[in-house]
Amino acid sequence: MSRLPPLPESDLTDAQRRAADAIVSGPRGGLRGPFPAMLRSPELAERAARLGEFLRFGTSLPPRLSEMAILMTARAWTAQYEWYAHAPLARKGGLSESVIEAIRTGRRPEAMQPDEAALYDFCAELHATHGVSDPVYARAVEAFGETGVVEIIGLCGYYVLVAMTLNVAQVPLPEGVAPPLAD
Repeated sequence: MSRLPPLPESDLTDAQRRAADAIVSGPRGGLRGPFPAMLRSPELAERAARLGEFLRFGTSLPPRLSEMAILMTARAWTAQYEWYAHAPLARKGGLSESVIEAIRTGRRPEAMQPDEAALYDFCAELHATHGVSDPVYARAVEAFGETGVVEIIGLCGYYVLVAMTLNVAQVPLPEGVAPPLAD
């Protein structure tokens, strides 16, 4: 059971109802993941949802790479629900099963496309050291441009917020789904 379970519809304040309606009417089409917990602060929930929409659907990165960055963040934070929700999206976006599995088990994937390798090294170093070295940064700028690099930083940062919310709220996986990530 979640520490911050979905609020009953009848108990929502006007601000919470407006935030929930805005989230549901967006491209997500539902109020799940961190958003039932975040509704305790409706302005945070609504602003986070808008930022998340941009990062998921509006960056210069193809879904294969944005979902890879999300999976790396989920792995770094052992965010079970985040992994559960985004691994299928990574597959749909074209990320290979071998890359997904390596990230899931905490290994550097052996067979990556050059842009995947640049993204992997950038995200791995960012999560491990809270910064990136000059060579890793230069390789990322060469692969993605400055706009792409800033968007990768945004993806990692936003999904840390999501991971922290999911983990603290203890958002459960659906019935019968085993945790995909080892501690």
